[in-house]
Amino acid sequence: MKDGNQRHVRQGLIGFVCGRRGKWLIVGLWLVALVVAAPLASKLTDAQDNDAASWLPGSAESTQVLDTSNKFRPEQIPAVVVYAREGGLTAQDKQRIVQDVQQIKGLTAHGVRGAETRGPVYDKPSAPKAAQIYVPITMEKTGWEELAPAVDSLRDQVGKGGGGLAVHITGPGGTSADFSKAFEGIDSTLLFSAMGVVIVMLLLTYRSLALIFVPLIGVVAALFTSQALIYLLAKHAGLTVNGQSAGILTVLVFGAGTDYALLLVARYREELRRHEDRHEAMALALNRAGPAVLASGATVVLSMLVLLAAEMNSTRGLGPVAAIGVAIALLAMLTLFPALLLVFGRWIFWPAIPHFGSSDPTASGVWARMGRRIAVRPRAVWGATALALAALSFGLLQIHAQGIGNADAFTGKPDSIVGQEVSARYFPAGSGDPLVIVAGQAQGDQVRSAVAGTKGVVPDSITVPEGTESSYDGKVLFEATMTAPSDSEAAKRTVERVRDAVHAVPDADAKVGGGTAALLDMDAATTHDNILIIPAVLLVVLLILGLLLRALVAPLLLIGTVVLSFAAALGASALAFRHLFDYAGEQTDFPLFVFVFLVALGIDYNIFLSTRIREEAGHQGTRAGVVTGLAATGAVITSAGLVLAGTFAALATLPMVAFAEIGFAVALGVLLDTFIVRSILVTSLFLDVGPKVWWPHRLSHEDTAARPTVTPSAAPEPAARPGGPSAD
Repeated sequence: MKDGNQRHVRQGLIGFVCGRRGKWLIVGLWLVALVVAAPLASKLTDAQDNDAASWLPGSAESTQVLDTSNKFRPEQIPAVVVYAREGGLTAQDKQRIVQDVQQIKGLTAHGVRGAETRGPVYDKPSAPKAAQIYVPITMEKTGWEELAPAVDSLRDQVGKGGGGLAVHITGPGGTSADFSKAFEGIDSTLLFSAMGVVIVMLLLTYRSLALIFVPLIGVVAALFTSQALIYLLAKHAGLTVNGQSAGILTVLVFGAGTDYALLLVARYREELRRHEDRHEAMALALNRAGPAVLASGATVVLSMLVLLAAEMNSTRGLGPVAAIGVAIALLAMLTLFPALLLVFGRWIFWPAIPHFGSSDPTASGVWARMGRRIAVRPRAVWGATALALAALSFGLLQIHAQGIGNADAFTGKPDSIVGQEVSARYFPAGSGDPLVIVAGQAQGDQVRSAVAGTKGVVPDSITVPEGTESSYDGKVLFEATMTAPSDSEAAKRTVERVRDAVHAVPDADAKVGGGTAALLDMDAATTHDNILIIPAVLLVVLLILGLLLRALVAPLLLIGTVVLSFAAALGASALAFRHLFDYAGEQTDFPLFVFVFLVALGIDYNIFLSTRIREEAGHQGTRAGVVTGLAATGAVITSAGLVLAGTFAALATLPMVAFAEIGFAVALGVLLDTFIVRSILVTSLFLDVGPKVWWPHRLSHEDTAARPTVTPSAAPEPAARPGGPSAD
């Protein structure tokens, strides 16, 4: 006769998902959802908003200038064609340049405003060695997506250099076009990279060709469904999606979804050995592992929603996109995945089929032996482990999260970066990416004088851009060239000086924008976001752990290990960036993104381990439960960690340093968390603190004298579960 617990889990939602008829209905509903979602998911790229405003902080001065300048003219970005010959431009070179200008003036495709082309501008009046042509390109709502074909059309007109004449397309337009090309196919690149990692890891974990397709079906269904929903929200509800959030969505859904699948299937295999009826086994597996998986998913979802408090539009937009993806992945793994496993039956595990009555191999495996060894001297183990992680944390001194200049932003060296270096040898380094100043018309001359007299500004460079109205709604707009490269720290200091100068002009209401000003405002917004969001995410994680474990000490210990793990991962990554990969620095939002992904996702393993320990503590005591919990969860958590690390490492397939750094740091942090923090530090801390880890819950008052002690010679067997055979 089945016990009360078994009757309970066969009722409600779990009973429906695991029912003999219910499983077929679940699969059918997901099939319908997938048929509807797939065509919509393919349109997500069309709904992306990659214009400048979708990335900038909403209230920043540079954003206000951008909004105002759009009233004077459509949003534009200049591409700069650079010609250079070290020995001096020849008569034939000059003739070619003039001909190129005439051809470019006729271009109108892809937003190229050829008629407004300026130039050629020579580096010096006599015996010039270089020349520049400035070509404005209109930015539509799609942002940089049209820049690549626009720049390609320019390249078709000017051709390539040769015979000693160098020809490059650079400036903000050229650089942004190269960024656009780097993002081309990001969805498919990350999809196939993440899928390849998942297939390899599932093969290594289960050595079953049939089983690997069940989690894959689940995560692909979750990805397409989430992409479809996000597309509809972007199209009809104002949700902002850009290339960054769309790319990270793929990684999150694959990584988190596969993790949840691994955690559930491990518990299902345990129950299959104890129950002949696979429906009964799945119901019990969902009942016992489901709360931990649900808490893990809720942690990620709520942590992503915390990003809504960010000032950076790109960061704020990522929050709901990532939350939707993880929520749907969680739903798929708690409904579709169990239903598919039940439909296929036990044979899906072939050749290692978990037969009813067979022994659990985890009871005497490597993780059980590790737990017994740690139990001998737990305080010495956690002390040494914490010291080692703290030592890695000193690598934080190598973090240079002040932004990455264009020259260092790519893993390779595209044409725009080569052109930028060539241009800087002959022209003011800031040419091609000017400051943009708007001010009241009556005070326009005073503001111009203030800008011209500011250190770091080329005095005679202040002009009204061609094709721009001289005034609009009582305001004037003009541009100014800086002497420093526009993406340098020196240029940012120039922006600060110019802002101080123009803000001091009475009643001018002057504001300074442009590319450099946007970088400066992004730095300030990211600093604000770091200070606000990191503590908020920690609070979310602490509250969920407290509710799940119904304790205070255990959540505080786990939060402490998470912070130490994050610091060690960031420190070790910084050392690798400086001395192994030779990266120049990190984006200002690098620590925030690594923290959110590492903490929100890495806490999964602590949740799964600690809930299993708590479950076992009720049967055999806390210290014995720690060893049993580690033995039961060690293999699956390790596999899940390898999958998650591999999926984030897939970001390194993109030719951009910022993505490669985030992928490397999160992957390294997950591996540290999986192999060191969870398996050694958390285990030894729980063993050392003992029952008091559950304070103030009644488990903290357990009678240790009545509980079995853990010895290095034997591990406690997993507590027996009630349940009898029935027809499958």
